[in-house]
Order: sequence, then structure tokens, then C-alpha cells
Amino acid sequence: MTLIIAEKPSLAQNIAAAIGGMKKQSGFYTGDKYIVTWAFGHLFSLVDVENYTGEKPGSKWSMDKLPCFPEKFRFELKKSNGKTDPGVERQFGNLRSLCNRSDVDTIVNAGDADREGEIIVRLCIENALKSKKRLLRLWLPDQTPETVRAALSDMKEEVEYDRLADEGFARTYIDWLYGVNLTRYASIRNGRLLRVGRVIVPIVRAIYDRDMEIRRFVPEKYYQLVSREKTGGEVIELCGKERFPGSDYSAALCVADEYNRAEARVVSVKKKTDTISPGKLYSLSKLQNVLGKKFKMSMTESLSIIQKLYERGYLTYPRTNSEYLATAEKDKIKKIVGCAGALGYSLKFKDRKSIFDDSKIESHSALTPTYKIPATKDLSEKEMQVYSTVFRRFAAVFCAEDCIAEKSEIKIAVGQLEEFTLKGTVIREKGWMKYDDSTIKDKLLPPLSENDIVNIHFEPVEKETTPPKHYTIETLNNYLKNPFRDEKNRADQEEMQDADDAEEYRAVFEGLELGTEATRTGIIDNARKSEYISLKKDVYTILPGGEYLIEALSRMNINMDKYKTSEMGRALKKVFRGAMTVGESVGLAEREIREIFDRQSGDAPTDATVGDVIGKCPLCGKDIVRTVYSYECTGKREGTCSLRINLSVCHRPISPAEVRDLVEHGRTPVLDGFISKSGKKFRARLLLKDGKTEFEFPPRGQMPPRGGSAAPSSDT
Repeated sequence: MTLIIAEKPSLAQNIAAAIGGMKKQSGFYTGDKYIVTWAFGHLFSLVDVENYTGEKPGSKWSMDKLPCFPEKFRFELKKSNGKTDPGVERQFGNLRSLCNRSDVDTIVNAGDADREGEIIVRLCIENALKSKKRLLRLWLPDQTPETVRAALSDMKEEVEYDRLADEGFARTYIDWLYGVNLTRYASIRNGRLLRVGRVIVPIVRAIYDRDMEIRRFVPEKYYQLVSREKTGGEVIELCGKERFPGSDYSAALCVADEYNRAEARVVSVKKKTDTISPGKLYSLSKLQNVLGKKFKMSMTESLSIIQKLYERGYLTYPRTNSEYLATAEKDKIKKIVGCAGALGYSLKFKDRKSIFDDSKIESHSALTPTYKIPATKDLSEKEMQVYSTVFRRFAAVFCAEDCIAEKSEIKIAVGQLEEFTLKGTVIREKGWMKYDDSTIKDKLLPPLSENDIVNIHFEPVEKETTPPKHYTIETLNNYLKNPFRDEKNRADQEEMQDADDAEEYRAVFEGLELGTEATRTGIIDNARKSEYISLKKDVYTILPGGEYLIEALSRMNINMDKYKTSEMGRALKKVFRGAMTVGESVGLAEREIREIFDRQSGDAPTDATVGDVIGKCPLCGKDIVRTVYSYECTGKREGTCSLRINLSVCHRPISPAEVRDLVEHGRTPVLDGFISKSGKKFRARLLLKDGKTEFEFPPRGQMPPRGGSAAPSSDT
């Protein structure tokens, strides 16, 4: 008898249905050859710090036992409010009983086809099984009955997935080390709960940095030369490349006059007929980008719907980072093309490198529909929005008719001063565009011929620089997939359907991305639930809690940026490739965490713990203590004193040593690293006057004299 352990009840139900003839029992299905049971996702989780230190569970967090580096990580049944969930305990009891039945000689891991699914079921088996039995792996790209039956007849030994499991366990241990140690450390030091994680922090930091750029942005006026004159009855707009400072209108006017004295002539007219390629099939993040932009679906909502469609057998496995199909799937794709064709779609199978490319698939192929196509009445409105988005992209990729466009390019030279290029596109045959949305719209150019004279009248037009844009679901997802890629280059490449994406896939396979397709949605959702970031429609913004988190980590000199996170991501990929052991990757994390704690325990810590006494108040003589948001006199709470010094001034953390300088000497040395509201860095001395801080700016090239005058700062 073979026991199959599915990751979730819904998968167990689909496997049992595909096998056929199985009877439902309490916690499992049974048949002639197979028993099918299930977990509830993660039945096991890593034990908490107290299980290693001997402290009483639920006791107040203390620095005494930090950092905690377990010699051996231990798991326990998942708890809720400190108690094991009765349903979890009951189902694991079923699993344990079934694993050890004398008639069961083979156990199949049917976790989701990724590293998380791999270790979820492994943990169940390792904790339940008392004697050695044969272990196999069921790998399902979708949950249709045909795929399940085919996969059951072609299972591999579980040992062949050991490296995937190693990567999963390494990720689990490393995230525990960062999350438990640094969350407790930062929370104790700051007197409030701060959820610190290996991936959540750089995500919040990206949104924080962008929003700070926007806040500090000061628009600057400039002039651009623009001509909008009619030639042959049509207005032809020409915009000069040069920008003139807003204070230099006269210079712009002089150049405009020079342009207007020259002759504008058409130097070339080119027309060509071109075939426009459709977009690629969807990876999870690219699909979430489209759903967020078009339907304002959050990543959590869209993933939930995509997962349900997968569990019902309508879509392939969702947590994929690829936009390509495996060459081994050609026959399966031919069947899906045939099923869609039977519904009236004009499709044909295409065997192209732009569709089938094994080199750009890590574990899973792109998201596609399966041969099981739902009726409209079987899906809710939002389910249909998601399904039709995937289906229409599939139909576009395999559309039988090409999309034909006529592209035009006209070049106009204004004397020897500047050459202008006008580009236009007219769609002659829609082809795949009848199935899938496209950003390409018809743009007609005026009927000009080579050597035609073009009427011009250039004038300086006043314009204004614009701030960076807030992150959206799409732009944040693109950033997280490769945080080291220039955003403009990324945007330009997104518009080019046939652009070479080798760099993007290389970054993913090397582990440079922040989070993965499987984890990113949950981490962003945790950042929202922690009130670090906000999502309105499809736009992310930083919240006060997120600002506090990033600035608190900065004060403590805890650097958890994209570089550190990507370094650990690369280590995890090395574990998967067998180039590094689980222990070696965990050792990297432990060294990094140890360095953080060592820096804080030095002679001159960069930050104080909430409640620490920093010095005596120069106004009333009472203690000055570190609070959650500032350094302040204890008399302030009693209403007898007004002294209060912010933890940060103009985006620069103020250390306990600098506060002591202020309260003992009334001033600090000249400090670097302040950032003005306009985003400019500056250096200054801080002075303390009547319990408030003020700036004193050093004369250029020399240190300011003690006792010099200071300009008050609204930033402090």
C-alpha cells in the first residue's frame, strides 16, 4: 500500500479524484492501492527562543539570552496563542498512524512543487515515521486528473529532491535567526514591537527611500524649445533636447531665434512593415503586476484567486518565476491549444525559443491555462478577471494570425543645429491583439516627403521637473526581482516585446532577488499588517510605523539592505546547487548577526535602550532618558520641564554621546550627514538653547568658533 501525503486538503481531494474509486474516511481517503491524507500547510514550526534558553515561555523578552544560535534547530507542532491547535494535533495523529501502518510500504511526498512544499511534508514524515520505508516524490505542475495520473506513474525517489529540501531548511533557519534575534533586540532597545526580517526590511526600506525622495523633492523650472506650426494643414510638434535653467530665459530665447533663422527640412522618410510580437507568458509576479494595474487587486488577493484556480485544475502551478515553457511540455501545450481552438479561438502550436526555453526555467514553467477550461458561470467576477488574463495571454502567444504593423519614421533637420525624429505606427492586421491587451496604439504621422520644407517657430516653453513616482505593485515587483537593475532600463526593456531578458533570469537564478515568487506576497502583506506600508489602489506608501522602523535600525547601525539580503539569497542558491552546505549558509547569517550585537556592545554604542539615563537636564537637573521617540527630561512628563531632543534631526540619528555633549556643553562638534528638506546634505553643529536644538553652521573652510550665533531650524 502506498500512502500519499498532500500539503493541503484540496490537493488530497484532487489526487483521490484522479485515482478514482477512493472512499472518504476521517482525515484520509482509502482505496485498493493508495491511501491519501493531508497536512494543513505548515503543521510544524521552529520552536521559540525559550525552548533553547530554558526561560519560561511567554516571559518578558530579555537581552541576556541574545543572540540565540541553536546548535540544532528543533520543530514542534504549530501553536496558536501558546497552545497546540486541536485540529493540527488530530490530523498529525492521523498522519503518524497511517505512516506506521504495517501494510504501508511506500510514502509519497505530495507537497506543493517548491522548496516550501518539499519541507512541509518532509517534516511530517520525519516526525511521524518510526521505521524506514520507501520515500517517493509526486511533482505536480497542475492539478488536473490527467496530470495527477501521469505524475503518479513517473515518481522519483525522494532523495533526488534533497538539495531542494536543503535550500528550504536553510531559508527557514536563516529567517528564524534574523527574525527572532533582531526583532527581539530592536523591540527591547526601542520600547515597542519592531518586526525585523531578512526580506521585510529591504522591502520597507525601498518604499521609505522613495517616499523620502518625493518629500524632499523641490521642483525646478526650466525652459525647453518647442515648435508647433502647421505644414500642409497639419500641426507638427518639435521639442528640443536641451533644457535651459529657469533663470536663463534670455539664453533660451536667443537659441530659439537661432533655430527660427534656420531652415527645417525633411531629410529622410522611412516606412516598413513589421510583425509585432505578443507579450511573454506570465510568471506570478508579472501576472500580479497586470492584475494590480488593471483591476487594482492587491498581491494577496490576486495570489489567493490564482491559487484557487490552480487547486480547481484551471491553471498551472502559480508560484513560478519563469515566463517560458519547458521543451518537455510541447505535447501538453498542443492539447491546450486544441481545446482553446475548439471554443472558436484561432490558435496554432508554435515551437519557438521565445516560448520554449529550458535555460530560463528554474523549477516551474510559466503560468498557463490547462486543458480543463471553466464555463463562465463556474467562476466569480474576480476569478474570471484572473483566469481570462492568463487565458488571453496564452491565446495571444499561440495566435494563428500575426499582428502586422506599418512603422514610419520621419527625420527633420533644423539647419545644422538639431535633428528631430518623428515615429508612428499603424496596426494593419490585429492578429493577437484581438485576444490580449496592448499598449501599442495607432499613431499617424503627417504626409511628408523627403526634402519637404517644414514650417517652424520655436519658443521657450516653461516646464517643471517632476518628482519620482511612488512604488506601485508593478514597479515594486520589478524592483524586487532585480534590485540592482536601473529602473529606466527596466522600463525601456518592458516596452520591447523581443528584448533579451537573459540578465533578469541570471539575477533570479543567482538569488539576487529580494524574496521569491513563493514568499514575496506574504512578506509584503506582513509589512502592511504591521502598519509599515500602505497600499491604496495599486500604490504603496510608507506609514509612520515604517518610518520609525527604518530610522530605528539606522540609529542602531543595523544595515539590512538589498546587498545583505541578496548575499543570503545567493548563499541559498549555492545550497540548492550543492556548492554550500546548510550549516555553512546558516554560519554566514550567524556571523552577520553576531557583528550587529558586537557593534552595539562596544564602548560607544550608536543608540541607547528605551529607559537608559543619558545625563542630567541642564534646565532642572533631573535625569534625561531615552524614550520611544526622543531623549527627554523626566520632568517633562510631570509638566515641570520642556527639554526634549529628537532621536533624529534632519534624517540624521543623534547618538547618546552627542546628546551628552549638548546637555553638558550646550553644543556638539560639527556633525556630518544632515539632509535638508530639499534633499541636500549639509554639516552643522547642534546647539541647545532653552531646551530646544538649533543649528550653527560653520563658515566655509573652517570650524565655527564656540559660542557663535546659530540659525534656528524648523526641521529639529
